[in-house]
Amino acid sequence: MAETRKALVVGIGGTLRSGSSGERLARAVLCECERLGAQTIMFPGGYLNDLPHFSPESKERTAGERALVDAVRACDGLVIASPGYHGGMSGLVKNAIDLVEDLRNDPRSYFEGRAVGLIVVAAGWQACGTTLSAMRDVVHALRGWPTPVGITVNTVAQDVFDRDGGVADAGLAATITAQARQIMQFAIAPPAAQSV
Repeated sequence: MAETRKALVVGIGGTLRSGSSGERLARAVLCECERLGAQTIMFPGGYLNDLPHFSPESKERTAGERALVDAVRACDGLVIASPGYHGGMSGLVKNAIDLVEDLRNDPRSYFEGRAVGLIVVAAGWQACGTTLSAMRDVVHALRGWPTPVGITVNTVAQDVFDRDGGVADAGLAATITAQARQIMQFAIAPPAAQSV
């Protein structure tokens, strides 16, 4: 009997600060996806910082750009985490997402057929809401399916992590689990169930 391939879920995001809240939350969703049977890859802020500015005119790609594009090409689901900067996602995260233009002519172009879990960390609920909405618009433009559960964390109103580095709030932990389940349910659904 042939071995079933594990679903692949790719994480993208964070900030230039290693171990930022957004990166850690994305890793928490990926960890839950792994618990549910997935293989995962994370492209954190430090990795994204080494990527050149996206230029659609240039077909030349660095090894880092190719690795990110190849991972997205192969994946069954994604998690994207961004800080909320002035009502939208950070330039660091947007630059990485712009690279999926390289998948335009693929049989499964851009994020097509993939669930995308979105995470926003910001200093205020308005920034959380506007950034999550903007990120959902980008995922729709790239033919992806934003999960119904989006994760927003207002760092002014709540502690994100406890002293041991775990998620401090039980409600937030439950939301992480819910988002991972939605990504995985979509990732393992038969192709016929995904077509509309």
